[in-house]
Amino acid sequence: MKVKVLHPITRLIIGGAQENTMLTAELLDPTEWAVDVYCGPQTGTEGSLIETVQERGIPLTIEPTFVREINPIKDLMALVRLTRFIKRNGYQIVHTHSSKAGILGRWAAKWAGVPIIIHTVHGWGHHDRQHPLVQRLYIALEKLTLLITDKLIVVSPRNIDKGLADGIGRVDDYVVIRSGIELERFGHPRVSRAEMRESLSIPHNAMVIGTVTRLSPQKAPLDFLRMAAALLARDWGERSPSLYFVMVGDGPLRAEVETTASELGIADRVVLTGLRRDIPELMAAFDIFALSSLWEGLPRVLPQAMAAGLPIVATEIDGTAEAVQHGVNGYLSSPGKPMELADAVADLVTDSALAKQMGAAGCATVAEFGARKMVDQIDALYRDLLAVK
Repeated sequence: MKVKVLHPITRLIIGGAQENTMLTAELLDPTEWAVDVYCGPQTGTEGSLIETVQERGIPLTIEPTFVREINPIKDLMALVRLTRFIKRNGYQIVHTHSSKAGILGRWAAKWAGVPIIIHTVHGWGHHDRQHPLVQRLYIALEKLTLLITDKLIVVSPRNIDKGLADGIGRVDDYVVIRSGIELERFGHPRVSRAEMRESLSIPHNAMVIGTVTRLSPQKAPLDFLRMAAALLARDWGERSPSLYFVMVGDGPLRAEVETTASELGIADRVVLTGLRRDIPELMAAFDIFALSSLWEGLPRVLPQAMAAGLPIVATEIDGTAEAVQHGVNGYLSSPGKPMELADAVADLVTDSALAKQMGAAGCATVAEFGARKMVDQIDALYRDLLAVK
């Protein structure tokens, strides 16, 4: 008999946690596991994965009260309805994703009598840029909910370090399973580099620094623009490169990004593509990948860039250092310091041999981040926990 598994997540937007959830539900052996996904109705400017999940044949339930924002009435309704849903369907494993779904989903599973409760930390919901009272509340909720949790999956050992530093559990409560990506699509674009650049109105001989990101405060897209402005203003000597910058994605800061690019006088060198699904083809048009985030779990775009053979410049936060080895397949810089990002990018712009070497180094090690490996490890964890129940 198949083991019934439920994956609650608040929103199915285009993002790392959501793609991780989708791939897990899709790739677990259907002869042994009956996997459902449960989410709220919200999507947003980041784009929706709901249609993709449905197209892939993954059983999906959308609950109107399961929303991202704190809403005491809706949250209570969501908790009650999810508890009833879990009990009615007889799930043996509930595996939650995202901070709010992780709290509500685990307590619903507990009250529904589910024997195995798992949560994946795709980056902690609390961070140093929050108000201290909000941060302490989130930590307290995580500590309390850990008492009913069989295992916490983290996408990076640094997430364990942060959790332990905040008093959330012990080392034995955690297991590292890196967030996997569909590697086959990267490095094998369906549209040529030249065609993609032409579609973006970028000269074929330009040096392109690109990013794939949400235009949200967490991702610090304005720091990416400040980096771009610093590079365009730089004194390169006799051989000044033709630099262009591509930002793939959308989000609540879109208008501010457009305004800032104009104010910095770089709008003619910055291409905002909006939401796109042809990420492998876009990355094939890049020369360097840059990420300016202030906090993350393990950004899935980094293994994607590695699979595309790109050298990477990224901020040194949480799981980023798991993918980017400083001086090997890219450079790490301090978050919130765009000038450091600019200096690191400049090194790669002026040394094409080094850039090529770093890109090759990333491509050689990216198999560690494959979706199949992630799902095999999740499968093994489920089996281990079932064996001791």
